[in-house]
Amino acid sequence: MQRGIFVFAAIFLTCTATPGRAQAGGDSLSPLAVAVACAPPPSFDDIPANAPRVVGSQDSTPRALFGNRDLLVVSGGTAAGVQLGQQFFVRRQNTSGGRWAQRGAMTLGWLRVVAVNETNAVGLVDHVCNGIVVGDYLEPFAAPELSAVFDKNDAPGEPDFAMLGRIVAGSENRESVGAGDLVLIDWGQNQGLTPGARFSIYRDMGVSGLPLASVGEGVVVSTGSTMALTRVTRARDVVYSGDYIALRK
Repeated sequence: MQRGIFVFAAIFLTCTATPGRAQAGGDSLSPLAVAVACAPPPSFDDIPANAPRVVGSQDSTPRALFGNRDLLVVSGGTAAGVQLGQQFFVRRQNTSGGRWAQRGAMTLGWLRVVAVNETNAVGLVDHVCNGIVVGDYLEPFAAPELSAVFDKNDAPGEPDFAMLGRIVAGSENRESVGAGDLVLIDWGQNQGLTPGARFSIYRDMGVSGLPLASVGEGVVVSTGSTMALTRVTRARDVVYSGDYIALRK
């Protein structure tokens, strides 16, 4: 017992001296890159059984919600491959029900490991996208690779209506988004999507004889096998979960 107390005391002393150090990776992101990093990842991969998880904070008072600059105790240390200075996304599996239940994970923020031993680590929260709680899991951080194309409001080519995809959900599990917002769609690499691909957004008005109504335009930012993270570049109305997408070719 005393040994465990000594180890965590050493971690605390290390961490209290660390926050003043320059941040790496996530500190120089543009506003768009921060929004992309905070967006849900375009993947439905299962959470690894050995993924590091938040188990609490280095605070004198027990807390249930954590945010920017907090020092979090994380399960998994050097024995699990966690290294000093390593950055991780903090994520939570999305368990929302409904028609579009498969929405992957929510991104809560990212942290940097400032102290580590064989079995545990302490991470400093560099950025928070939403409240972090005990049980949230970690995945390796990677800064988004963005092109100027994602800021442009272009709509080249013609929409292909031979096969239609769907809008899934926006950041923080939002059911509605607008121009400039990020949103998941249910197409990905399996449908040949690549970053920079353009698409149009349509809505079925539910009235017999009426064609699909044009709602807006979007561009693919990043892709998973069955989903893609996209940005709405133009919208004449609110874009809802379930709206159709047609790839421009």
